Amino acid sequence: MDRRTLIGFVIITGLLVIWMQWNSGSKEKEAAAQKRYNDSMAVIDSTNHAQAIAYKKKLDDSLKLVVAKDTSLNFDSIKTHHDLLKYGAFVNAHTGKDSILTIENEKIKASISTHGGKIIAVELKGIKTWDGKPLMLFTSDSTHFGLSFFDPKRIRFSTDSLYFKPIGSSFSVSGKESKSVTMRLYSDTSTNYVEYVYSLAGNSNMLDCKINFVGCNHIFADDQSSIDLSWAMKTPTQEKNLANERRVATVFYNFDGEETPENLNEIKDDKKSITGELKWVSFKQQYFSSILIANTKFANGGDASVAVPSDPFHVKAMSTTVPVPFNKSGTDAFAMKFYFGNNKYSDLKSYNLNLEREVYLGWSLFGGLNRYVFLPLFNWLGGSVANYGIAILLLTIIVKIILFPIAYKSYLSSAKMRVLKPEIEEITAKFKDDALKKQQATMALYKKAGVNPAAGCIPLLLQIPILFSLIRLFPAAYELRQQHFLWAHDLSTYDSVWNFGFSIPGYGDHMSLFALLMTVSTLLYTWMNQQLLSPTGPQLPGMKWLIYIMPLFFLSFLNSYSAALSYYYFVSNIITFTQMALMRRFVDEKAIHAKIEENKKKPVKQSGFMQRLEKAQRDRQKQLQEAQKNVKGGKKK
Repeated sequence: MDRRTLIGFVIITGLLVIWMQWNSGSKEKEAAAQKRYNDSMAVIDSTNHAQAIAYKKKLDDSLKLVVAKDTSLNFDSIKTHHDLLKYGAFVNAHTGKDSILTIENEKIKASISTHGGKIIAVELKGIKTWDGKPLMLFTSDSTHFGLSFFDPKRIRFSTDSLYFKPIGSSFSVSGKESKSVTMRLYSDTSTNYVEYVYSLAGNSNMLDCKINFVGCNHIFADDQSSIDLSWAMKTPTQEKNLANERRVATVFYNFDGEETPENLNEIKDDKKSITGELKWVSFKQQYFSSILIANTKFANGGDASVAVPSDPFHVKAMSTTVPVPFNKSGTDAFAMKFYFGNNKYSDLKSYNLNLEREVYLGWSLFGGLNRYVFLPLFNWLGGSVANYGIAILLLTIIVKIILFPIAYKSYLSSAKMRVLKPEIEEITAKFKDDALKKQQATMALYKKAGVNPAAGCIPLLLQIPILFSLIRLFPAAYELRQQHFLWAHDLSTYDSVWNFGFSIPGYGDHMSLFALLMTVSTLLYTWMNQQLLSPTGPQLPGMKWLIYIMPLFFLSFLNSYSAALSYYYFVSNIITFTQMALMRRFVDEKAIHAKIEENKKKPVKQSGFMQRLEKAQRDRQKQLQEAQKNVKGGKKK
């Protein structure tokens, strides 16, 4: 392998290492995050922790005052006073019967509980987890949803623990049908209430929710211009590789009028206070999301948090608090909707809400290539053939055809360097003790021969955007989820042909055949490059073994990564071998040598820059020679 190819290889390798470090947290950080996380969902909004303490103290003080004034109160009377103080106008709603209504269409099935009036579970119909179970976005024991507000006495309430009255019943819709069911929370009178109106149309992943405040002016504090809506859940694991799920799951949120959403850290516990008016907030998993979207916008403020649970059954614990506007009109209403569905880029994009930007396809140039070139091409190929494995094969062929001119130019550069190899070796032997003269003589040879020593490195660097784009594309593509190909049952995760029954540090508890084939083919390519394409003799010390070690390093990474990515690299290597064989057959190195000899006879044209560079080198050499003479003269004296 020549120095130029080696430089390109090291640059690509370094960028890949940086990318992997950027996108994967250490086990130590993850363990620390698990230890820090408190599984209890009782107090999710930690910003209100001080308010909760103040509320409890105020409640205790008020109850003590009541008991002190009337010493004849028995236990039941004290409990009644406690309930009145704690629940205020909603005292009649703090007990009740927990019943569940189900609303569903062709795509989703949502369960709504009278306890809190909230959606407690959502199933995506027709979709299974990796082990064949119904796919649940969240369940009743791991979700929280409720309004929090202050009464005129500054006591804080939450609707999450109160009982609502259902108006309507379970239903199922399809096609163009649309139905609604209402969960109503009555206060001390039947004319004052808070209600959630849930509406669902057929064949849709959107579930509408309208919050109505009817006659609630006297219930809320006078200075309250917004009502906090708290939403939280622990998302259950759905895919084969929990580590990969946790690596990309987090909270995304988009400000009203902004094109690009923001997100919390994916690889460690994170919490942010929000300044601004949100349009939507999403609990994003690897391939599915639960998204809360305002029809207009939420009020200014709020917060969001994400944490890693300590159990192996949940991916992340996510929460958010967003303010709902409240104008004290007596008939206030706020319309919003939930999206419960997949993270397929084209599906999310169809809503024109920037939802698709939570599917990370790479930053800057790499993301642009995926969004506007590779993803549309990949989807077109997937829709044109019966299997996504074939689609990846066709995509690889197209990419290699596009890159062939670059590969051909790189091969020609290597061929020219091989032709010059005997002369370079002569220069090396002649000036083995003078590195500067060796460099000058080598550059003079390149100029006379008309050879650019960097021509082989530049084509390699031009391939980096495509390489990095595809690294992001395949693991993020929902289209590959549970797609079978050859021995791989799911191209979106690793293929396992041998489960060890134990874990090998740095490798895993299984063997991915696609990752192994990719590694073997890369090692073979490296060996061929060494034997057939290396034109400049011995390499830098230690580099000979480094280029063989790096593919083994990537094996440990790809062994638990998307099988589609390993398959792509393997096919790409096979096509590269074919291209190399064809170029060796049709590129005439004798003709190249003859052309170089002709170039040597022509006068060398130098640019002004090269002339200045050579002059600087000559001046530098002259200064070194004078310095050496002065040193020798000083020794003689």
